Amino acid sequence: MKKGKAPIREAKEFEEEVIQIDRVTRVVKGGRRLRFRATVAIGNKKGKVGVGIGKSTEVTGAIQKAISQAKKTMVKVPMVEQTIPHRVQVKFKSAKMLIMPACPGTGIIAGGPLRKICELAGIKDILAKCLGNNNRVTNSQAAMIALGQLKEIPWIAKRQEAAAAKKKADDEKARAARQAEQAAKAVKAVKAPEKPAAPAQVKETKQEATAEKTAPAKQEKKAE
Repeated sequence: MKKGKAPIREAKEFEEEVIQIDRVTRVVKGGRRLRFRATVAIGNKKGKVGVGIGKSTEVTGAIQKAISQAKKTMVKVPMVEQTIPHRVQVKFKSAKMLIMPACPGTGIIAGGPLRKICELAGIKDILAKCLGNNNRVTNSQAAMIALGQLKEIPWIAKRQEAAAAKKKADDEKARAARQAEQAAKAVKAVKAPEKPAAPAQVKETKQEATAEKTAPAKQEKKAE
């Protein structure tokens, strides 16, 4: 049997993280119907993140429904380097949430679903606090509302664009300099003539050649 080539796996556009899976029962005339409810967060770690909730009779089906819903409710998170631009405080149902920017190297100081959502959004430095509720579904929805209320600060956005343009120009200059250096080395290698041997080296090579010729004759005389 011939072995076929392994299928090439395409890179996923969004990374997925399951926040919670619950068993939901519904009482009907014939008895109880059991279903699963999945809360899933997705993101590309470049500022896009979304949260979805799906229900199905199987766990995998509930997760797939939650992912498709999360793709429809994506939020673009404005960032300053690796943190958020300003402070936001929101209240959703019984959950209160406060998020604040942090200095580089602070990390994600948050717990529960907000930590997973910040990681998927690409935020690396943030301070956050959840109050009033421990329900993961409610807290994840409050986190999405808080991230959706973030706005770009104009002068910071201009500074980031200028820094990105400067970095791109510096990279192009460095690449052009490397290419010019390589071309100059190639031209020198082609045009450089072979240097003639020095007179001392020529004499040494002649002496070595005569010594090699006379060595067999001396050995024959000693043998006689």
